[in-house]
Amino acid sequence: MRLQVGHRVLDLGCGPGTDTIPLAQFVGLTGQVIGVDIDSQMIEIANKKAKEADVMDRVLHKHFDSESIPYDSDYFDSCRSERLFQHLLIPERTLSEMVRVTKPEGWIVVADTDHSTMTIDTPDVDIEWKLRRFRTEIFKNGYIGRQLYRLFRQQNLADITIEIFPLFSTDYTLTRYIALLDEIETEAVVAGAITEEELQRWHKNLERANEEGVFFSSVILVIIAGRKS
Repeated sequence: MRLQVGHRVLDLGCGPGTDTIPLAQFVGLTGQVIGVDIDSQMIEIANKKAKEADVMDRVLHKHFDSESIPYDSDYFDSCRSERLFQHLLIPERTLSEMVRVTKPEGWIVVADTDHSTMTIDTPDVDIEWKLRRFRTEIFKNGYIGRQLYRLFRQQNLADITIEIFPLFSTDYTLTRYIALLDEIETEAVVAGAITEEELQRWHKNLERANEEGVFFSSVILVIIAGRKS
């Protein structure tokens, strides 16, 4: 994001202020960080955390839609979003808004997951493929990670850089929680994506891997940055 003291920064999909509050250190007392989220409860939590961190003088959290950002064009020095685009039906609209409100020469940075890259080591490869696709398509845009380069090019952003972060887990319980496997598997059976017999076989082999200490899962996160020319 090429942050400097005095910069104005926008964080779309800020959630409970996980990143907005640390960003205050980069922009300093003369800068400003605006966090945006469509979930009003997240905004309340974020503002509470900003108050506790004593940064409310330069960190604000607001409730509005990412497709219609109520700021003038060329207002922010940089704009970021992390794991928001996977929840957007039309991510082009949000990216266009990010570009609009960013100053010329400012940077736009987006991080998101291609959920179709999630893999689990199992002999039930056929079931894994079915569940992987079902889980990916539960999201409004579970394939967004692979699409970000194209979207940035279509916005005519310059100096595009891409970083790939492979994430892995050997903790079966944690993976089930983070990947929402309980909910996904139940919905997959109801939808007919897998059978109850396949689910039982899937569970049996994953639990065996866990007991033997050989469980492994991985997924890829994509971070892309581009400069508004």
